[in-house]
Amino acid sequence: MNDRPHARHLKGPLPWLAAALLLPLVLGPYHVALLGYIMIASLVTLGLTLLTGVTGLVSFGQAAFVGMGAYTTAYLTTGWQLSPWLTLPIALLLTGASAAAIGAVTLRMSGHFLAIASLAWGISLFYLVGNLPWFGGFNGLSGIPPLTLAGFDLRGEVPMYYVILLCAAASFWGVLNLLDSRIGRAIRSIRHGGALAESVGADPARLKIAVFTLAAMLAALAGWLYAHDQRFVNPTPFGIHMGIEYLFMAVIGGASSVWGAIVGAVVVTLLRQVLEDTLPALLGQTGNFEIVAFGILMLLVLQRARQGLWPWLVERLGVRRPASAVAPMAMPSIRTLPARGEPVLSIDGVQKNFGGLVAVNRLSFQVEAGGILGLLGPNGAGKSTMFNLISGVLNASAGEIRFLGRRIDRLRSRAIASCGIARTFQHVKLVPSMTVLENAALGAHLRGRSGLVRSVLRLDRAEEARLLAEAAHQLERVGLWAQRDELAANLPLGQQRVLEIARALAVDPVVLLLDEPAAGLRYKEKQALAGLLLRLRDEGVAVLLVEHDMDFILGITDRLVVMHYGQKLAEGAPRDVQANADVQLAYLGAE
Repeated sequence: MNDRPHARHLKGPLPWLAAALLLPLVLGPYHVALLGYIMIASLVTLGLTLLTGVTGLVSFGQAAFVGMGAYTTAYLTTGWQLSPWLTLPIALLLTGASAAAIGAVTLRMSGHFLAIASLAWGISLFYLVGNLPWFGGFNGLSGIPPLTLAGFDLRGEVPMYYVILLCAAASFWGVLNLLDSRIGRAIRSIRHGGALAESVGADPARLKIAVFTLAAMLAALAGWLYAHDQRFVNPTPFGIHMGIEYLFMAVIGGASSVWGAIVGAVVVTLLRQVLEDTLPALLGQTGNFEIVAFGILMLLVLQRARQGLWPWLVERLGVRRPASAVAPMAMPSIRTLPARGEPVLSIDGVQKNFGGLVAVNRLSFQVEAGGILGLLGPNGAGKSTMFNLISGVLNASAGEIRFLGRRIDRLRSRAIASCGIARTFQHVKLVPSMTVLENAALGAHLRGRSGLVRSVLRLDRAEEARLLAEAAHQLERVGLWAQRDELAANLPLGQQRVLEIARALAVDPVVLLLDEPAAGLRYKEKQALAGLLLRLRDEGVAVLLVEHDMDFILGITDRLVVMHYGQKLAEGAPRDVQANADVQLAYLGAE
């Protein structure tokens, strides 16, 4: 959002909830029932917001999970005479378990392969329930009992409206809590590449399955509500066409915005009601002409408001979040730094082959505690490949990498991060839609323990306050405290690189890997960065950096390693390496 003067702040959800509670007093039964259907649709769209907008996983199969929730309660209440309230946890658990199993298989895919797989399971469920006599075939199941509470019958538009509103409000509250948490920040980072999430110790594969399961359970809740609202189910409302319509709602409202789920459900549902009544009359024949109108609307939204209607509206109104109230405060360190001069990182004969290309060839060197080692070389020398080998993004073809005596060259990136090795990237990796403070707090992921359930229930607030205070401390340390409430996307490239360093420092590292940290910085910013790195060295942190600015790297490093065609060309004190004839020929182009 733009930082406009006199910008308005977003209000809390309580006024909107109060208005929703009063609507049945002024609306007729038809419109109350329509609002209930919109809220059920918004629950499904909320799951898609988490899955597609936040995590970046495209799925057309949400309607199948709605059907699973609806058919579970329909079958158990009509066939087994169970209480509807007892079937709710059964429907949620059954759908969650099914989604976890499906996700474990299909989420290994990406891009259009995942979308096609979601079409497959959506179609499969549709024909499964349509052909099984237990579920009434394509005629469906009727006679589903209404909800009752303490002897009160909740059938009817108004009582069911309040049940649906309560479930929707609780769900939105839980999702907002989740996204505003340690786990939520890790989830939001997945969209921008698994390497970013793993660099702070998060497990992208497990988080994807967790989000997929949560989205399915939200859909199952919507199905349970739908079944007891309509008191009849058949396969038609859970077919693939509804999966596409739910995706329409998410994209039109704003796939990355929680509130966009409501906007999308409102716009698509109301527009469909109007178009179904008016288009056949205008065209003089029956047909699903509203699908064509939805396609045109989708094109207009993608052209004029690519982030969706809700983010577009927020930007036009100049609305921004209130300033954070967090104060900088360092958390206790979770690691003991080795004595100065002790080898912390040992590279021994490491080689990396890409087919017939040898990117790193039998390279050996050591990084010592309380020292700054520079890794130099022309473009294509293998420096970034070496960084990726150390941080676990790539596996070495030969040789060993040891950290404090422990071999780490076969560990995953997240395990290496948990050891105490933090890194930045050659091409900046941030979450543009998160603030500077949130991006820095992402680095403190390993310093918290609250899981998904505690985050959803908002039981992690004390820990969250400590993590944000630590992030604020690191921002103050690198000179970005004043920009803490800016979106990371709004920072210039130089400050984005500094923000990456703040995120890496929040990991509480023993070794800091910096890939071209001074690129894009102005002279005074480089001086500030040099001062920070020298302070880190004096505190005992080991720093390994790649940099092309010779003046910068010669002024702060204790030792240099020069690479050429993947091999070590020279190693030693900066001035000695600078005077080396082979280095001058290979790196500086001297004769």
